[in-house]
Amino acid sequence: MSKIFFVHPGGETQPVEAADGSTVMRAALIGGVDGITADCGGEVSCATCHVFVDEAWHERVGSPGLDEDDMLEFTACTRTPHSRLSCQIQIDDDLDGLVVHLPESQ
Repeated sequence: MSKIFFVHPGGETQPVEAADGSTVMRAALIGGVDGITADCGGEVSCATCHVFVDEAWHERVGSPGLDEDDMLEFTACTRTPHSRLSCQIQIDDDLDGLVVHLPESQ
């Protein structure tokens, strides 16, 4: 298990336990994180699981793939260099303690 920290737009941090092999999106849904709607269920076709990876974790999480990169053009909040779709971030031991910031809206 890994712990993921979701930072809400108001600054509140919500820790969630996440199963290795799962995704940040799935952890958010199971953990009841408001702000991740995941309308497509993780199929990279809706951009409603948009997060901003904290600067300290950006390199470890990596860059988006081609499909994800295309879908990030359709986020409700402006995309940044740290934008990722949480459905595409696979959880493993290396991401224990990951911090992601939630956008104002999806």
